[in-house]
Amino acid sequence: MAFVTRQFVRSMSSSSAAAASAKKILIKHVTVIGGGLMGAGIAQVAAATGHTVVLVDQTEEILAKSRKGIEESLQKVAKKKFAENPKAGSEFVEKTLSSISTSTDAAAVVHSADLVMEAIVENLQVKNELFKRLDKFAAEHTIFASNTSSLQITSIANATTRQDRFGGLHFFNPVPMMRLVEVIKTPMTSQKTFESLIDFSKTLGKHPVACKDTPGFIVNRLLVPYLMEAVRLYERGDATKEDIDIAMKLGTGYPMGPFELLDYVGLDTTKFILDGWHEMDTKNPLFQPSPSMNKLVAENKLGKKTGEGYYKYK
Repeated sequence: MAFVTRQFVRSMSSSSAAAASAKKILIKHVTVIGGGLMGAGIAQVAAATGHTVVLVDQTEEILAKSRKGIEESLQKVAKKKFAENPKAGSEFVEKTLSSISTSTDAAAVVHSADLVMEAIVENLQVKNELFKRLDKFAAEHTIFASNTSSLQITSIANATTRQDRFGGLHFFNPVPMMRLVEVIKTPMTSQKTFESLIDFSKTLGKHPVACKDTPGFIVNRLLVPYLMEAVRLYERGDATKEDIDIAMKLGTGYPMGPFELLDYVGLDTTKFILDGWHEMDTKNPLFQPSPSMNKLVAENKLGKKTGEGYYKYK
């Protein structure tokens, strides 16, 4: 009797697991909102792994630039991946591009999407307005996701009626090269949605890691305080920025020192993240503003992209 009971329990467990798995959304059709560097990168890797993609932005000019960037990126990938077979490389580029269409009307294209992925400006109000509008046009099963690196996913999801079908997918720049994706589960995100996003990340050839909806998720929550502590060390006069960079490169094996990385990322980007966290938790010493960074940003010295930040590049 015990044997029969064990067999029955095993059978029921197996059936439950199969049922749960069957309920997951198989993401094949993806709408990416935002044709900038991140959005275009996400569209590229999705199309290259067998998904049909609609890339959306405000103007045809932006989308034409995005498509050109995707094509150039794909050609680099093909040159490396198909070094011995240029013809196969050309076919890969052509096939991937054929899987990407573009639109300036998000509401008109989301009805057929399994996933609507947002990679637009880091502004909560703008994101909320976008998702609130698209919520009315997307299918019942459609999952919404944000690529935000600093805002709370919960705050964005609350603009919709599908909080259970809303999560975070935080990709890293450059998307085609960086293997990590942080998959963010809010208190309202269903297990079905979470597992669907994990599976989708894997189909892209990425390595997903799970995180709750905490400020900065994993990478930025550790990285930004580290960068800011380097800045405070410099501001106190404890060490020069050059020596701090050298110490971290030679002492820890990091490819860039903290000041080099800050200039590469953009001081405005780091300040934006830090300011948001400081507003949420003003007493946290890790989130305190930096006088030197505030001054550089005010002078439009944002790092490599402007020719000067903590270092000069002209």
